[in-house]
Amino acid sequence: MGGIVNPPGELHRLPIAVIDADRSTPLPGQRENLGAQITHTLLSSSSDKVEWRSLTPAQAQRALGSGKVYGALSIPVDFTRSVATLATTADTLPVLKVLTNPATGGLGSGLAQTIATQAATQASLTLGKQSTTSPVAAKAPSAARLLLADPVRITTQPGHPLGNRSGLGLTSFYYALLLVLLGFLIANVTHTGVDSALGYTDSEFGPWHSRRPTVPVNRTQTFLVKMGVSAGITTLTTTLLMVATVGVLGMDAAHLPLLWIYSYCATLAVSLGAGAIYAAAGGVGQLVAMLVFIVMGIPSSGATIPLEATSGFYRFLSLFEPMHHLADGVRAILYFDARGDAGLTRAWIMIAIGFGLAVLLGLAITRYYDRKGLKRLTVLPA
Repeated sequence: MGGIVNPPGELHRLPIAVIDADRSTPLPGQRENLGAQITHTLLSSSSDKVEWRSLTPAQAQRALGSGKVYGALSIPVDFTRSVATLATTADTLPVLKVLTNPATGGLGSGLAQTIATQAATQASLTLGKQSTTSPVAAKAPSAARLLLADPVRITTQPGHPLGNRSGLGLTSFYYALLLVLLGFLIANVTHTGVDSALGYTDSEFGPWHSRRPTVPVNRTQTFLVKMGVSAGITTLTTTLLMVATVGVLGMDAAHLPLLWIYSYCATLAVSLGAGAIYAAAGGVGQLVAMLVFIVMGIPSSGATIPLEATSGFYRFLSLFEPMHHLADGVRAILYFDARGDAGLTRAWIMIAIGFGLAVLLGLAITRYYDRKGLKRLTVLPA
């Protein structure tokens, strides 16, 4: 709840682009055209809450297409000229375009749209005050003077459109959440199943209870067996997940081989990470793993609530929480043409780091327990 109760109040440098394509000559008595004036005003208004970025149309398209900005305010090429001729003709109304980025999530894109629309409205009112006091406006018809008071028409359109079956930009979050949940579930099933098969825990199914003969293996061997079982189960779950989401539900998805490989590696990394925690902490490890991978992972993922709209605590968690990086990688594959700068490269690096840490932690702690003689096998009288 702490991550969602007040997103507008927690805003911290939400990146929004301003695209100045205005190439008209400046108005009489002014050194810059209106596009440059609006851009300078917005850049100077950047604060701790909003970060305006001046980008060219090509740069803005790339930033929208990689999730670097949540939206944009676009000033067209003939903006100043259309404002200058408004007093004499209303055939061409000045237009400011608000570009949304639904691939960054509905809330983030909505916040950017609201901020950009407010900025465009304020710019229109400022231009209106300047225009209505000019000598040309005094001679203009009454209808033209009414238009001059608020001269700009504001339009909204997607800057980076998504398919109809993309969940309005939320399929990446839910898919990433499924990867984490599957990894956590596989770790639980493997931990319980292997221990039961080796005779270290009882097996219960409804009223039926059984206990297999205990196999004398050490902790390190047990951890290696669980790693192998997790790798095998992950192959099945990854395939079933893609069949269900892409094949049955029809989720918009490209780069299917890459999505399968990414899903497999991400799920296995989470599973091994949770398994290493179980090996270190025993039964309490399930609670610890749930806190690490799920409870703290969801609000710090940045997939539903932008990290720029959460408190500093969750932005700090996002530096190492798996779900944030996994969600960025899924989003890059589903929405941003699997571009590395959209978060996919960083996601692969974090998966590799998580995999390595899980194996090292699991092997280090189990070998330490074995060297200390902390055997799981307890000889009981018959």
